[in-house]
Amino acid sequence: MSLYGSMRTGVSGMNAQSNRLGTVAENIANANTTGYKRASTEFSSMILPSGGGNYNSGGVETQVRYSISQQGGTSYTTSASDLAINGGGFFIVQGNGGQNFLTRAGSFVPDKDGNLVNTAGFTLMGYEYKAGADPTVVVNGFDGLTQVKLKDEGLVASGSTKGAMEANLPSGAAIGDEKPTSLVVYDSQGNTRILDFVYKKTNVNEWSLEIRDRATYAPAVPPATPTGVIGSQTMTFDAAGKRIGAVPATLTTSAITNLPGTGANLGALTIDTSKTTQLGGDFTSTGGGIDGSKPSKMSGFEIDKEGIVYVKYGDGNLIPKFRIALANVQSPDKLQPESGNVYSQGTDSGVIVTGFAGSGAFGNIQSKALENSNVDIANELTSMIEAQRNYTANSKVFQTASDLLDVLVNLKR
Repeated sequence: MSLYGSMRTGVSGMNAQSNRLGTVAENIANANTTGYKRASTEFSSMILPSGGGNYNSGGVETQVRYSISQQGGTSYTTSASDLAINGGGFFIVQGNGGQNFLTRAGSFVPDKDGNLVNTAGFTLMGYEYKAGADPTVVVNGFDGLTQVKLKDEGLVASGSTKGAMEANLPSGAAIGDEKPTSLVVYDSQGNTRILDFVYKKTNVNEWSLEIRDRATYAPAVPPATPTGVIGSQTMTFDAAGKRIGAVPATLTTSAITNLPGTGANLGALTIDTSKTTQLGGDFTSTGGGIDGSKPSKMSGFEIDKEGIVYVKYGDGNLIPKFRIALANVQSPDKLQPESGNVYSQGTDSGVIVTGFAGSGAFGNIQSKALENSNVDIANELTSMIEAQRNYTANSKVFQTASDLLDVLVNLKR
């Protein structure tokens, strides 16, 4: 066996333990870093061919492994922009250079422009709601993503687009009887308008519904037709007083443009009337809700478990503005760690797939919470002691081989 080989083996062992000590130091330093994932050093032997009665000592090599798939504990805060993922998936964030990364560090706060930025300076990405429609995710890329921005835009109003009206029509009413009720809606400038819902019994188990804009309605004067009627529907009921036909039963009203006095528009409304019944008793009606809002200022925001970001206004209305996107890969532990507690796609991690919280393999988003580091200090201190002892033992191998080499050199003297 070569003495030089023994020295190289000792150096290999010391180098391996140094690497192990480096991961331990990094773990301890980041024990309180939000969303940090523990690094560990794995060892594998390096064997050299031996023969002829001689043994060639090899060495050891190391590989760093990250426990990215291991979820850390949860701590709770009072900030609605602090986010934790309960389950699989990563937040998609964008760096200053425009490149997208993955992270579990959800300590976001609005910056001066209203963008949600975490402590490492990365901006949270999501899909924007347009015209109140739930956005569609691009599952195989980051196309369509935009920065989640919650900037106060002063007074904001939104026009109504959908609502519901629930009613019970008295089965004992005579043919020709009318039962009116009303619903307040909002035009494009946030002005309130009253829509009258007039139910008229036209036959046994049959009613008609007429929706009238109160401000512009005028009854029919032959030969003219009535004005201000923006929607109508025929309702039929079975012997048990239940609606006959498709459920949910909806009707869509006509839009009204250039409203007198304001120039605002009242867009077409989709009204759900599926819960209308015809039972014995009095006429009753309940507005099942209408969207839209009058002018008000932003007073805060809320984020639900599905990652929908609602802007809260002074009148109490919650308007969806963004939906946070999540991403995942087949092998999270093979992601490539980057500076700032973020990850990029690695050669062995698999393809990045995007989606929404609560669907597929993606976990739920928890507001007012943060994922802690998954570092266990007790285990790290134990590993530190082991690395120290093993380093010392390897240094003894090097020292012994060096002493034997000195003996060999001194034989000539």
